[in-house]
Amino acid sequence: MKKLLLFSAALLLSVSCLLAQRYAVIDSKYILEKLPEYSQAQQKLDEFSRLWQQELDQKQVAVDKMFKDYDAEQVMLPDNLKKKREDELYNKEKELRDLQRKRFGFEGDLFKKRQELIKPIQDRVYNAIQKLAVDKQYDFILDKSEGITVIFADPKLDKSEDVLKNLGVK
Repeated sequence: MKKLLLFSAALLLSVSCLLAQRYAVIDSKYILEKLPEYSQAQQKLDEFSRLWQQELDQKQVAVDKMFKDYDAEQVMLPDNLKKKREDELYNKEKELRDLQRKRFGFEGDLFKKRQELIKPIQDRVYNAIQKLAVDKQYDFILDKSEGITVIFADPKLDKSEDVLKNLGVK
């Protein structure tokens, strides 16, 4: 009876160890801030952003001046000249919005520069995290810098296919 009890306890302990998942928590923001090349890339990105913002500000000042001039002269202008000036103002505003979108919009110049400068560093950090996960046999690595995000999950733990199977999707 004693042997059966010891065997059951050992079996229970080994099963619970097998079911235990190993995980780690990292702070990617902290890691990136400690990398000198990340700081340099961020400074370059900030410089591009500042230059592009100055360019936009100069164009905005020019458009504002055109508006003030038009407001002052509009009473004395004939209809055909009014229409022409309004069209010019509209075109200048459109150019300004297009330039703003080109520089700071989704997939604009700033986005592309960020991809060029920051993404290789982030990829290097990701590869180091993945190597740590494999070397230390972690099942999950969570990132606490921007809320909890799963950075790495052991593919054998992914049960997406099982869910799809239960839903009747092949």
